[in-house]
Amino acid sequence: MASKYKNIPTIIDGVRFDSRKEAARWIELRLLEKARLISDLRRQVKFDLVVNGAKICTYVADYVYTEEGQTVVEDAKSSATVTPVFRLKAKLMAAIHGVKIRIT
Repeated sequence: MASKYKNIPTIIDGVRFDSRKEAARWIELRLLEKARLISDLRRQVKFDLVVNGAKICTYVADYVYTEEGQTVVEDAKSSATVTPVFRLKAKLMAAIHGVKIRIT
């Protein structure tokens, strides 16, 4: 069955990525980490989005890392995959966690 967004799952070093773009970005980020330009690189980090004590949903970031002392939350997306649901979760991340999601 073809993917809704035409992404092709890719495996690198035994790790499955949802798309070639996401896998390529992982390679780039690993190189930046080895060069010590970023640190604390993590994949698939979950953020609960809670409003007035009620959990609304969960946002799963493709990557989270530290760059110049700041935490960066990143999502590898093409413009076609920036859905209304993603836009809503991005707004909730900004409002609840004070985090602007970087789209690469």
